[in-house]
Amino acid sequence: MPPLTRPLIAPSLLAADFARLKDEVIAVERAGADWLHLDVMDGHFVPNITFGPLLVKALRPHTKMPLDVHLMIAPADPYITAFAEAGADHISVHPEAGPHLHRTLQHIRALGKKSGVVLNPATPIESLVNVLDLTDLIMVMTVNPGFGGQAFLTSQIPKIAALRRLIDESGRNIVLQVDGGITAQTAPSVLQAGATCLIAGTAVFGAADYEAAITSIRAAVPAGLPELNTSTGG
Repeated sequence: MPPLTRPLIAPSLLAADFARLKDEVIAVERAGADWLHLDVMDGHFVPNITFGPLLVKALRPHTKMPLDVHLMIAPADPYITAFAEAGADHISVHPEAGPHLHRTLQHIRALGKKSGVVLNPATPIESLVNVLDLTDLIMVMTVNPGFGGQAFLTSQIPKIAALRRLIDESGRNIVLQVDGGITAQTAPSVLQAGATCLIAGTAVFGAADYEAAITSIRAAVPAGLPELNTSTGG
């Protein structure tokens, strides 16, 4: 595995104070966050409704962090260009959110953005095996998508480990993200399994001290773990 110094931390805006989002974004950037994760929900693909391209556009001038947009919407294809133009740096989609995942990833790449594939707890790894050449990020959901604050599903750790092997065997610099129930207590198991980017919502935005929360999650790398590779981050 190529060398890297630390896992990426991407606080999820879903857990922030929506009455003061600009201030929240500035605060987590100052606290040491690497990326800002934005969960886009449509009330159809997942139960809740969150925000759309206009919010991404509004926040873009206020941070230098890459905006990591997770589309929990179906169909996703009609909205990808709008999110790209709004300032998203990464756009991740679910295989279930459209008929042609290959075409969707091509579209994201053609817009000059990093493309991601998201696997729900019941989504098999096989759904992305044939599109690794178009994939910059793979996200494993360790909760069912649609709600923040859910308990971490330990059943997904073997999937993370299997994806780590798949990425390493491919020789590609693909960021392996984990989203759902990430805390300083759950982080060691997913890092041990091979994750390189941790998405944390409540554990960061629900803390009194954002910097301390981010530091505690980042410091959860198990002793003896090989250095990870996040060279595609950004």
